[in-house]
Amino acid sequence: MATNLVRRTTKILVLNPNSSKSMTHGLEQGIRTMELSQSTEVHTYTAPGQSPGSINNGNDIFKSSTVVHMNLEETGLLKQYDAVLVACFSEHPLVPMLAEKEGEFGGLAVTGIFESSILACLSFLRQGSKWGIVTTGKYWEDHLTRGVNNFLGTQRDHPNTKFAGVETTGLNAGDFHGGVDPEIVRRKLKEATGRLLEKGDVQCVVMGCAGMAGLEEIIRSVAVEKYGPAKAKELLVVDGVRAGIGLLEQMVRNKRAFQRTP
Repeated sequence: MATNLVRRTTKILVLNPNSSKSMTHGLEQGIRTMELSQSTEVHTYTAPGQSPGSINNGNDIFKSSTVVHMNLEETGLLKQYDAVLVACFSEHPLVPMLAEKEGEFGGLAVTGIFESSILACLSFLRQGSKWGIVTTGKYWEDHLTRGVNNFLGTQRDHPNTKFAGVETTGLNAGDFHGGVDPEIVRRKLKEATGRLLEKGDVQCVVMGCAGMAGLEEIIRSVAVEKYGPAKAKELLVVDGVRAGIGLLEQMVRNKRAFQRTP
């Protein structure tokens, strides 16, 4: 007797390109609180042990992309999924590398938490307001500023007027998961957020590290101090993982709706 497929599940893989299982666990906690379609499944992946435990500079980015790409090639894991989210807040090479394999995996939708955070902020901004990024170490100031310009097609000497810039805490990704005293994390995150909010009418603050998931209230507390309670309620704190999953859900639906069928 023949059967017919009447409902198709969307399977999303959230890919942590570093080898920290505790960071993946932190991502999972945030994902569990999301309101998603009942037909959407979200799975997580932690990079093999050869990948850095924390991605803090260009060498770590390169190493993680090499290790993960090789592992995905060897396992064929992506054949099981409709979409993949690269959960490293950077211009991570895995995003274009995996996007090039779209045809190989039957229309795989690919984005990163960096790219999806930018798109989320741009969709929220009112006239005259800005968005900015709070992240980890000094390295990321130039890397992320350049990445924003590349993504938006702007130049450093002609910057996007909606972008308030990047402020750093001086920490690394692992510090947000037990690497240092939580009070130090709180203080440094508040200081970086304060510097960003002083740059004008900042409506959106992006948490520029997957390890920051769950720290939104620290950022909001600074907005209360800088802007007052009423205006602080309008501040949007963007978690790139949540933004990315929401975007991928829509990307998968749009691909199915708009791609030419055989």
